[in-house]
Amino acid sequence: MTARTLYYAPGACSLAAHIVLEESGLPYEGIKLDLAAGDQRRPEYLAINDRGRVPALTEDGWVLTECAAIMRHVARQVPETALWPADLREQAAADEWLGWLACNHHVTYAHVRRPERYTEDESAFDGIKSKAANTYADLATMTEVRLSHGGWAVGDRFSVVDAYLMVFWFWANGPVLRFDMAGRFPAWTAHARRVAERPAVQAVFAREGLPLPR
Repeated sequence: MTARTLYYAPGACSLAAHIVLEESGLPYEGIKLDLAAGDQRRPEYLAINDRGRVPALTEDGWVLTECAAIMRHVARQVPETALWPADLREQAAADEWLGWLACNHHVTYAHVRRPERYTEDESAFDGIKSKAANTYADLATMTEVRLSHGGWAVGDRFSVVDAYLMVFWFWANGPVLRFDMAGRFPAWTAHARRVAERPAVQAVFAREGLPLPR
């Protein structure tokens, strides 16, 4: 049996990989890192992921990082779950979603949370955060339109894309951006609530100590 470990931080982007692993039914151990305490910079974790970020997945000593890569890898091990679509065009659509969210929503949110990554001028921090928050709202509007059909993100079944979308809804709804998601983005909120009905998602949110979308 494969010895599989996921390193995650509550509420970080690793939430999506955590959900996909739970949905997969594959056995795994979850190890929680406290980012505020600097666990990601400790030598024992840097020996696993020298980038000092989450998530990281180990399988029998082999290491994989980056959330989208971990989700794809896990989903492909259990094709019967359809966490990764079988249809080629649906696979392409899933890749499109993952690229869109990682390259736009995630990067923009990082500007809000960590402006020091993008300038050494502390007087510019507030401007960066304000502009990034507005950009995130614009991106959320585009995502809202794509989810306005009311179903799952790709095809007619839950997939890794739906797990990833939950991360960015959760961040937008959280204490940093404080968007009125139900009022401004009702289709995305309906999607998040639908994802939250899944037992695996509920288990992961409970384990990470996070509030489910209401």
